[in-house]
Amino acid sequence: MASDENPPSGPGADDIAPGGQQEAERTLDLPIEDELKQSYLTYAMSVIVSRALPDVRDGLKPSQRRILVAMNDLNLRPGSARVKCAKISGDTSGNYHPHGESVIYPTLVRMAQEWNLRHTLIDKQGNFGSIAGLPPAAMRYTEARLSHVAAQMLDDLKLDTVDYVPTYDESRMEPTVLPSKFPCLLVNGATGIAVGMATSIPPHNLREICDALICIIDQPGVSIDELMEIIPGPDFPTGGIICGRSGIRRGYFTGRGTVVVRARTRIEQPPKGRSRIIVTEIPYQQFRDRVIERIAALVNNGRIKGIAGIRDESDLKEPVRLVIDLKRDADPDVVLNQLYQFSPLQDSFSLILLALVDGKPRELNIKQMLEEFIRHRITVIRRRTQFLLAKARRRKHTIEGLLLALANIDEIIRIIRSSRTQLEAKAGLMDVACPAAMMQRALGDNGFRIFQQERGEADSYRLTAVQADAILRMTLGQLVNLEQERLSGEHHKLLEEITAHLDLLSDEQNILDVIK
Repeated sequence: MASDENPPSGPGADDIAPGGQQEAERTLDLPIEDELKQSYLTYAMSVIVSRALPDVRDGLKPSQRRILVAMNDLNLRPGSARVKCAKISGDTSGNYHPHGESVIYPTLVRMAQEWNLRHTLIDKQGNFGSIAGLPPAAMRYTEARLSHVAAQMLDDLKLDTVDYVPTYDESRMEPTVLPSKFPCLLVNGATGIAVGMATSIPPHNLREICDALICIIDQPGVSIDELMEIIPGPDFPTGGIICGRSGIRRGYFTGRGTVVVRARTRIEQPPKGRSRIIVTEIPYQQFRDRVIERIAALVNNGRIKGIAGIRDESDLKEPVRLVIDLKRDADPDVVLNQLYQFSPLQDSFSLILLALVDGKPRELNIKQMLEEFIRHRITVIRRRTQFLLAKARRRKHTIEGLLLALANIDEIIRIIRSSRTQLEAKAGLMDVACPAAMMQRALGDNGFRIFQQERGEADSYRLTAVQADAILRMTLGQLVNLEQERLSGEHHKLLEEITAHLDLLSDEQNILDVIK
């Protein structure tokens, strides 16, 4: 019979800690205030950087950028056929955006609505809502493709112009920003509410913004007052009239301001009959039906007493035409002022020029926003030129090997025929010493001079591994004289391209000229 006094033995017996000591060693006591503060800050920065605020360079939020990238992957360029928005939303959700397609589709719809953006990024087909306030159709009924403006934002994306990061599931890479030839942030505007901060950038006229960019390039010390002579103020896609310039000036100088926007109206007084007010443009972000409902409510509760009726005469040619019939004894100017005071025919728009600069939220003035776009374009053009330069140099290096092979074809064929394997043939080709005179005949005087600058002056040269591989991939049909002429022409063209790329990179002013 075993005794209870004997201690346990065997493997692992010494690892048992009395009183759960191991668990206690893995527990860390923290004040709940510190843990909540750190967790909330992490959440807040995630919302600010990854969801709510646009990047100052391309003017897009991550969800908008991912939709455009997914459409580019589907080759939905302006000249292609449109596809169902359900497919676009599904691809965006599955490949790039870690949220459901029901969240993505409203973003896609807004980028196609001409009353929200000065220049839409989506070329739509189907019911995408209306300025009246009607909702869009379900995504299985609508179709879309990239607009010409969006295509300009995606140009040069595959030329190493921007940085890439892994997607949410690390299955592929996505761009952190688009190359964006188009100054989208100021032209289309942006709105977003983050944690503890918000952005509200109004749309502007494209021609005015481009003229201002050129002015900054030509005169880096230009003042904001001088820029405001080029950009007098926002240019809302729904029209309207901005009352006063003090709010605009304050917003452009400090990054914060408020502008008052009124509907565009006119008073008609026919010789016979009652006067009426015609509304043809409404303030930005207001819906036509909401305006009608609000005016009707003001009339019904007696707030405005001079209105006899309101009619909606809008159609496809004139999206906004509201006719407000007045009573016979009503003063049109008094009624119009009451409408401005109580109804959405007058609204205020907040200017908050807040965007992500180098991944951090920053409040900017109008000139700084333009300068950030120029800085982005300089980086994009420099990286694109460096990519094209490296590509042209690699191709030139290969062409030089092929031209040399054609100039010394008998020796090349002898080495290949006497080799048992491709590795042996490659090693044999790399051992061949090519006289400088033969290289000069194959490349021409100018090409040989540039070749010597790269490889150094010598009596003979050897083929590199890249050139030997290219020679081994040649077919018999490439041994004809016309092929040699074609390669010589391509080599000459590559030399011109390399010279142009080097000239562009030699001075930043050349890059600025390209931007202009």
